[in-house]
Amino acid sequence: MIAQLTGLAGQVEADRCVIDVGGVGYLVHASTRTLSALPQPPEVARVLVETVVREDAILLYGFIDAAERAWFRLLTTVQGVGAKVALAILSTLSATDLIAAIAAGDKAGLTRAAGVGARLAQRIVTELRDKCDGMPTGGAAGVTVAAPAGAGGGVLSDALLALSGLGFRRAEAQPVVARVMERLEGGGDLDVIIRESLKELAR
Repeated sequence: MIAQLTGLAGQVEADRCVIDVGGVGYLVHASTRTLSALPQPPEVARVLVETVVREDAILLYGFIDAAERAWFRLLTTVQGVGAKVALAILSTLSATDLIAAIAAGDKAGLTRAAGVGARLAQRIVTELRDKCDGMPTGGAAGVTVAAPAGAGGGVLSDALLALSGLGFRRAEAQPVVARVMERLEGGGDLDVIIRESLKELAR
């Protein structure tokens, strides 16, 4: 089983990338959170890997840190949550957000992820509520896509809400807004953050 890959990052797409290890390109499926944290191709990237063996394929799922991989494993224990849905959830909610959403029974927060309806959100809350204790919150690898320290979570939420109103998916917009806020060192008015995020999203 492949547990980790270190190689040249390349061909980063919406939900996957290629990691070139010694001339062999490994196709790695990942959340937008992990993909946005990868270095610019063709720099060297390191991803933790979960290998899933099926009858018709061997699939690799990559994670920027151990926390995200742990949550992937836990989410896929819930009936109805396959690898694709688990990545959609991890693209929408950070580990910290997941703990908060499950603890509060926030089904609406979970349904923001593609493929998660009200019934599945309820199942996730019910089955994982008692399993969240001790789950990691992320940042172990020193790379996160959450709001920078000192930044108000309300500004991040407001920016995402505004971009959603303009037709951008939260999973697509969140890493961009986080990068903009980090670049502004937690400062900048809401309209500045939205304007800078739109510039990146338009590329």
